[in-house]
Amino acid sequence: MSDADSLQQHLQGIIPSARLELISLPECAAIRLLLLNADYPQGDLGPLEVRRVMDNPLYWVFCWASGQVLADFLLQHPELVVGKRVMDFGCGCGVVGVAAALAGAREVIACDIDPLALAATAHNASVNGVTLALADDFEAVEGPLDLIIVADVLYDRDNFHWLPRFVQRAGQVLIADSRVQDFDHPPYRQIDRRASCTLPDLDESAEFRDVRIYLAD
Repeated sequence: MSDADSLQQHLQGIIPSARLELISLPECAAIRLLLLNADYPQGDLGPLEVRRVMDNPLYWVFCWASGQVLADFLLQHPELVVGKRVMDFGCGCGVVGVAAALAGAREVIACDIDPLALAATAHNASVNGVTLALADDFEAVEGPLDLIIVADVLYDRDNFHWLPRFVQRAGQVLIADSRVQDFDHPPYRQIDRRASCTLPDLDESAEFRDVRIYLAD
């Protein structure tokens, strides 16, 4: 069974009517990803499916708006990653890590606690002709990091405790987020702002399409 078939099997074990499809990102055409089908099931899920989704969050089947924006930002500014050892924290589908590798990073470590996210990231890396190292434990990654890249992790304020830990761990940190409107956490400072959307489109409100990029160095 191929990686794509295995991921499809896992997805349909959670939502039987869903499927995965390979798409090129509209705002970052250099990257292709295996994502939830654009005409994904939008009707009411049954109680069993709801329970499965709650027990198995499917973050990896979406390319979130902040991930697409940060990936495009890295491809436009390869000097941020060229020759560097980079960690993609909370990698999800792996879009930002793939972009870092395509932009010339020496090594990219994709870190996520979800084994399916790591499997999806490995597959998406292969589709795009790059290789990423995989890690399921931030603390277990040894050696210095030049840059940590983070997209769509601050949706839960319980994750804010990571902000100082990132700065302690790497010389630079890049964060993309569309969920926090009052972000004020020095030494992070806003360096860019772009509109985007999640793929497949979740018909999110305008505020969640407003992506801001922050740098700490």
